[in-house]
Amino acid sequence: MPKGALAMLVLRVLRAGPLHGYAIAQRIRQLSSDVLDAEEGSLYPALQRMLVEGWVTAAWGASDTGRRVRYYRLTREGVKQLQRELDEYQQATAAIQAILCLA
Repeated sequence: MPKGALAMLVLRVLRAGPLHGYAIAQRIRQLSSDVLDAEEGSLYPALQRMLVEGWVTAAWGASDTGRRVRYYRLTREGVKQLQRELDEYQQATAAIQAILCLA
């Protein structure tokens, strides 16, 4: 996982609707064709930071298998943060591409 990308990816995945932590990790893995792995040791601390920042909310519920899990939902502030992160990512990508394409 590239440094700094996890929060952006989690926010983007949650834009589609609430998910529990394991489902977030699975979705990131699935959408990246198994290239990116949101490991438990980094995912849950990141989710905790996002809760503190107000980018997500959390509520307890039951998974498809009946286990008690915490579902995370994107907030309005999280939508704004996602846009900021996407803008920064696109700007950095364009700058890197400009350097790589030097003749």
